Amino acid sequence: MSEPKAPQRRSEGNIVVQEKIRLKRPPMYAVILLNDDYTPMDFVTWVLQTVFFRSLEDAGRIMMEVHHNGKGIAGVFTHDVARTKVVQVEQMARKYEHPLACLLEACEG
Repeated sequence: MSEPKAPQRRSEGNIVVQEKIRLKRPPMYAVILLNDDYTPMDFVTWVLQTVFFRSLEDAGRIMMEVHHNGKGIAGVFTHDVARTKVVQVEQMARKYEHPLACLLEACEG
């Protein structure tokens, strides 16, 4: 990876103008919770509140989406944050002996 270029400066009389650098937005990833037949709904809701900081109402809505559609988006983050969230969910599921699984999916745009 190359070093970022320093903003160019040019002198216009006694005023120095510094051009702004446009930063590219990082790619985003959705953390998707997957439905299973064994993980209790209240555990999924608790995970959504604890790991993803969702309100009780949002967590309940997402949990029902997972239950009815087989999967639901818990949140959208940069890759490092999304990966960390997946690991946290997997650790919590193991700790409480539930098979809850989640995955990362690249978002478009």
